[in-house]
Amino acid sequence: MSTKEQIIELADVLIRAKGYNAFSFYDISEKVGIKTASIHYHFPSKSDLGVAVIEKSILNLEKVAKTYEDKSPVEKLERFFTIYSDILNEKEICIVGSLSTDFNTLDEKVQEKLKVFSGEMIRWVSSFLEEGRNQKIFAFEDEPRTRALLLITNMISIVQLSRLTGKEDFAILKDSIKKQLIR
Repeated sequence: MSTKEQIIELADVLIRAKGYNAFSFYDISEKVGIKTASIHYHFPSKSDLGVAVIEKSILNLEKVAKTYEDKSPVEKLERFFTIYSDILNEKEICIVGSLSTDFNTLDEKVQEKLKVFSGEMIRWVSSFLEEGRNQKIFAFEDEPRTRALLLITNMISIVQLSRLTGKEDFAILKDSIKKQLIR
């Protein structure tokens, strides 16, 4: 992994663990073993680094969507759940959940990139929900985008709440969503 990739990876971990406003280039330099000037070489500002972290998440989502494009809507739903299950198991929170709490203090370019990522997630989930409804696999009355928002917000919230109440609540909510959705 290149130094630049290590910086992005560590920034991602720190954002999820501490929040965007609670970490500094110094925190990264200490853990990577480089000077802060080296970080500034790759990322002139913290906002540039924030954008790079979100871009990494966008690329990861694009890879998932591409890998699953020929899979069934149920398989896509399961993969969606796995994204959040992995976040929970790694004792993290979703990048959207973390950055949205700091949204009003983020630089405009970080805000815009976060909106892009959120939009991509909403589009992907909406598309497989609509596909599943058209194939009569999923049953729901509201618009696919509305149902996607319900699924995404439930997952963001249950990952955070499960830190307090236990992982079993994540499984209970996931099973409840599936029972309500799958015919």
